Amino acid sequence: MNGYQYLFLIIAGMAGIVWGLPAAHRLKSPYDIAAALAVLAGVIAAAMGILLTFIPGFFR
Repeated sequence: MNGYQYLFLIIAGMAGIVWGLPAAHRLKSPYDIAAALAVLAGVIAAAMGILLTFIPGFFR
């Protein structure tokens, strides 16, 4: 398996980014903070998914 099991991280991360960016501007405070944190988590998840998919032993 060439690291394709981490594709879910990329998909989940992109979903968090796509939902969170407009929601962070649309929602009222304090809910906009949760949307901004979802964007941050999405960026982290997508970056980890990309690293682990294309460079399987990156964190070893």
